[in-house]
Amino acid sequence: MKILVAVDGSSFTKRMLAYLVAHDEWLGNAHQYTVLHAVPAVPPRAAAVLDKAVLKSYYDDEAEKVLKTVRTFFEKQKVRAEFISKVGPAADVIGAAANKGKFDLLLMGSHGHSTLGNLVLGSVATKVMSQTDVPVLLVR
Repeated sequence: MKILVAVDGSSFTKRMLAYLVAHDEWLGNAHQYTVLHAVPAVPPRAAAVLDKAVLKSYYDDEAEKVLKTVRTFFEKQKVRAEFISKVGPAADVIGAAANKGKFDLLLMGSHGHSTLGNLVLGSVATKVMSQTDVPVLLVR
């Protein structure tokens, strides 16, 4: 199975990774994992005055802060994974990657807001599910 794992470095990502460890059927080389982190974009006015190399370095550093821990997790579990980061709103980046990569499953942690909370705060998970036909496994 080709699985996209969306991570943000939060405690919800850690909970989702703990779920993987607790369920042996998810680990091993039977699955092909791609780990994705969406780095929030620098506001356009600020980006306009920054050198492109500086901006790229910033995005790479921000992505590595999140991906380093997840990379270590996969290495300890002896599971191979591809690690990528994209710049942009998380829901849009994850939804586009899920559709473009023709994944069998999208795995992501969720804050677990109530319906009212989703109305007030919004939900990356809800937005992603509205943008893709890929089955989504949310871990709370």
